[in-house]
Amino acid sequence: MDPTEALTDLKQISPQIQRAVIVRRDGVLEASTLSDTAAAERMARSAVALYEAADRARDGLGRPELAQVEVAMRDASVFAVRDAQRLVCAVTDVDPTVGLIFYDLKTSLRSISEAGNDDTYPAEATDGEA
Repeated sequence: MDPTEALTDLKQISPQIQRAVIVRRDGVLEASTLSDTAAAERMARSAVALYEAADRARDGLGRPELAQVEVAMRDASVFAVRDAQRLVCAVTDVDPTVGLIFYDLKTSLRSISEAGNDDTYPAEATDGEA
């Protein structure tokens, strides 16, 4: 399944997700649920920055590898999950079903990988992140 199809499926199975992006590890936006390209690019850059900031904080605390990120706000939540090739980030409504959102995001990444879409750019070293 390609990234666009993965996001279409994600939106269908997870109605709490308002918008989402898939970003390659090299920072290129692959797919978005947003119709505004500039907004999708901003969300992609923000998603990468959020994940990297969380990972730096984790490293500074001497904790094991980062698996996923959730930022809960009063009126929404932001979720990010990364694998060896991509990062998927989603914004949900208030009080989402956290475990289900993470499961759906990981399933989306897995569906892309299993379809053989990892050879669209040079493979990077895997760091064991899920």
